[in-house]
Amino acid sequence: MAVGSPQSLDIDVQPKSGNVRQMATPYLFLLPFLIVFTVFLVGPILYAAFVSLSSWQGGALAFRGLFQYQKLFADTEFWHSLLNVVVILVIQVPVMLILAAIFASLLNSKRLKFRAFFQLGFFVPILIDIVAYSLVFSFLLEKHGIINSILGVFGFPAINWLLHPIAAKVAIMIALTWHWTGYNVVILLGGMQGIPSEVYEAARVDGAGSIRQWWSITLPLLVPILVFESVLSTIGTLQLFVEPYILTSGGPDNATLTPVLYLYQVAFQQFHFGYASAVAFILAILIAILSFIQFRVARGGAAA
Repeated sequence: MAVGSPQSLDIDVQPKSGNVRQMATPYLFLLPFLIVFTVFLVGPILYAAFVSLSSWQGGALAFRGLFQYQKLFADTEFWHSLLNVVVILVIQVPVMLILAAIFASLLNSKRLKFRAFFQLGFFVPILIDIVAYSLVFSFLLEKHGIINSILGVFGFPAINWLLHPIAAKVAIMIALTWHWTGYNVVILLGGMQGIPSEVYEAARVDGAGSIRQWWSITLPLLVPILVFESVLSTIGTLQLFVEPYILTSGGPDNATLTPVLYLYQVAFQQFHFGYASAVAFILAILIAILSFIQFRVARGGAAA
């Protein structure tokens, strides 16, 4: 018999049923998640995409192509709402991250007593419901509220926090900063505590002071965390809804109107669901682009 003949090769080309079951088992465990994911996430997204390309005619959806998107690009109210959140993003997010870095550095100091108590104090605001704290701030910032009463004690005039275009933006920034700074403090504090103490000891041996150590060691090592927080803050700001809805309802004169609040008005007050779907997709694309740019810039800075 020749060595290369098929009879000399004892190879079972038929797959064993046990191997098939073993290969299929992980997918069977994933099947419930995949079904739920498809039905409640992928399905609605695909349907919303179809709705954004259609319009209601005679009680039924009629395909209209990019009509809704062409209308959106010419909608000055939508772009005004986007400009509002860009202003909040450019001002509030850097201030919040700077405060978070400062407070995290203070909480990381070994000289601070009762550190656990102060850490809990910074994290408590994030545990409060968004609607609840927005309602509290609406009472604090009204014309005859506590904030103006405190300002009056020091001789400052009362401010129409919720009725003046600029003051209303500032009021929302104050509320956001109070609620989310502690969340970022906890994340940064975890990053600081993960830095090996030997690095600081070597820097002290070389004569570096506390400020020099912070700028040369702590801050560079925290760049990935700061990028992560900035991306989350960007996404959250572009999705801002509850605070302007409760505090100002988008006013005065649309000064605090946000894209999501505008989407809500279009969808659930005017019942233009196709147009609202187009707004949602454009907003999602903008969030993805900004997040990608932030990661690319941070990666380039780290490489440099």
